[in-house]
Amino acid sequence: MIKFHPTNQQLNTFADGVMAPAESLIISAHCDMCSQCAQKVSMFTEAHSESAFEEEFANVDLKSFGNMMSDITSQVVDRGVSEVATNRVLELDGRKFTLPRSLNRISESMGNWSHLVGKIWQAPINLGGDTVANFIFMEKGGSVPEHTHRGSEMTLVVNGEYSDGLADYDSGDFTVMDGHHIHTPSTVADEGCLVFTIVDKPLHFTSGWARLINPFSHLFFK
Repeated sequence: MIKFHPTNQQLNTFADGVMAPAESLIISAHCDMCSQCAQKVSMFTEAHSESAFEEEFANVDLKSFGNMMSDITSQVVDRGVSEVATNRVLELDGRKFTLPRSLNRISESMGNWSHLVGKIWQAPINLGGDTVANFIFMEKGGSVPEHTHRGSEMTLVVNGEYSDGLADYDSGDFTVMDGHHIHTPSTVADEGCLVFTIVDKPLHFTSGWARLINPFSHLFFK
């Protein structure tokens, strides 16, 4: 069951089309998995469309509007069969993960899987710009060392479940972490856990030996 969602403000900004591309992508993927948020986005989108229509209509005289509608209705619309989008599947060491529809296209920009500390695997995604995106997989018993964030991190659970000392997360859950949060993501699920993350600055490790790699954290989570 999905318990963690984008805020209404985030969903409204997404629906208005003014959100940064990377953030828009991860929220779109969450909506692929969450009917509740998808319905909210639909409502926000309708409200924005009505507002825009009213603004445009206020500047158009009735005769011009009638001519415009006549032109539209007189056009022949091609209603050919549209291609049905199929969800892409990621593979790692024999495991297969079905992606939310919005993440289909970025799988083509995905780098190779690399093994990080412990039982953590990472595959970078090239989104362009300064935002860093990754698929991260934690095997059963895997854990990311305790850390906080120099910037912000958005995470979507694509498959599986994990805990971080703050809460328990399941498939579809969406979270935003920043410098106010200190957590230690880990999973004991047999199937492990796959997440999609975007960050704008490297992590900052806060405990034990992991603090030693802070000067190089951008090399591990890039």
